[in-house]
Amino acid sequence: MIKKDKGAWAWVPILYFTQGLPYVLVVTVSVIMYKKLGVSNEDIGLYTSLLYLPWVLKPFWSPLVDLKSTKRKWFLGMQLLIAIALFGVGLTIPTNMFFTTTLACFWMAAFASATNDIASDGYYMLGLTEKKQSFFVGLRSTFYRLAMVTGEGLIVFGAGFLEEKYGDSTKAWSITMTATAVLMLALTVANFFASPKYESSSEEPIQKPEGFLEIFRSFFKKPQIAIALAFILTYRLGESQLVKMSSPFLLDTPEKGGLGFTTKELGIVLGTIGVVALTVGGILGGILISKDGLKKWMLPMVLSLNIPNFFYAILALTKTTNIIAVSATIVLEKFGYGFGFAAFLMYLIYIADGKSKTSHYAIATGFMALGMMVPGMISGFMQSWLGYGGFFVWVVIAALPSLFLLKYLKYPADFGKKDVIKNE
Repeated sequence: MIKKDKGAWAWVPILYFTQGLPYVLVVTVSVIMYKKLGVSNEDIGLYTSLLYLPWVLKPFWSPLVDLKSTKRKWFLGMQLLIAIALFGVGLTIPTNMFFTTTLACFWMAAFASATNDIASDGYYMLGLTEKKQSFFVGLRSTFYRLAMVTGEGLIVFGAGFLEEKYGDSTKAWSITMTATAVLMLALTVANFFASPKYESSSEEPIQKPEGFLEIFRSFFKKPQIAIALAFILTYRLGESQLVKMSSPFLLDTPEKGGLGFTTKELGIVLGTIGVVALTVGGILGGILISKDGLKKWMLPMVLSLNIPNFFYAILALTKTTNIIAVSATIVLEKFGYGFGFAAFLMYLIYIADGKSKTSHYAIATGFMALGMMVPGMISGFMQSWLGYGGFFVWVVIAALPSLFLLKYLKYPADFGKKDVIKNE
C-alpha cells in the first residue's frame, strides 16, 4: 500500500512547477514573443486572451478526469502533449504563417495544460491528507509562481540574449521555444519517477462521482454560490488586464508611451529580484493563512494584489525610466501577486470542498479563467484608446468590485488554519 503524503516533498514542487510553466508560456510569454515578432497590441490582447478559453471550458470535461483512468496517467499524458505542442511553436515561428501556426500550437498546449491542471489538482487533493494539503499550499503556490517567473525571467532573458547574438528575433524565439519544449519533456520524465501511484494502491477506496450532470448540479447548489462566483470573476479584474499590457508597456518605445526596455533587460529584472519577491510573497501568504486562518488575511491579500496597479499608473503618467523605480514596481507586483494569490487559492479550495472536489475545483478555476479571459481580450483595445497612462488608471478602478464583494462573503474565519484541520 502507498500511504497518503508519501514523497510529497519531492512530487509537490515538481508537479506544480510543471503545471505553472505551460500556463505562463501560453498566457504571458506568448505576449512578449508576439510583441517582439511585430504583432499589434490589439491582436496580442485579443488572440492571446482567447487562449484562456480552455481554462474557462475545462469544467465541461473535468468529470472525465474523475470518471476515467487515473489522475497520474492524465497529467503525464497531457504534459507529453504540451511538450509536443511547444516543439510545434518553435518549428513554425520561421514560417510565413507563423501567427496562425503558433497560435494553433499554443491552443493545443492550452487545452492540454488545462486538463493537466484538473488532474494535478485532483492528485494533490487525493494524495495528501487534509492537514498536509494546508501545510503544502504555500509550497505548491510558490513553485507554480516560480515556474511563471522562469517563463517571464529565464526564458525571456534567453530569448533576449539570442536576439542580441543573432540580430534576428525570429531565429531567437524559434530556438528559445524549441529549448523550452525540451525542458517540458524533461519535467514530464521527472514527474513520472517522482509521483507515487496512489490510485492503484490506496489505503482507502477512491470516491468516484455519481454522474456527469450531478457534478455540475451539486456545485451550483452550494450555499451562497452566486456571491462566490461574482467574487471569483472579479478578484483578478484589474490584474488580468495589467498582466497583458505590462510587458508591452515596458518594451514599447517612449514615442509610443512605453519605457523602451529591451527583452534582455526585462528578463533580468523578472528573473532575479522578481523571483525573490514572488517566492517570499507566496511562502509568506501560505504561512500566515496556516497560522491565523483565511478571514484575517483576505482583505490585506486582495489589496496586495491590486496596489501595484497604482504604481504602474504612476510610471506611465510620469514616463519615468529610472531602473530603481521600475524594478521596485515589478518587485511590488510580484510580491503582491504571490501574497495575494494565496488567499484566492484557499478560497477556491473552500468552494470545492466536499464530494467531487476535483471537478468542483476545476469548475471554480474555470470561472477564475473566465474572469481573466474577458478583461484580457479588451485590454489591448483599452490601451490603444486610453494610452498607457489612462489604461493603468482604469486598471486601478477595475479592482474596486472585488473589494466591494468582500463584505458579503461567508466562510469559516479559521478556514485553512493548521491546528483547526489537525483537530477535525
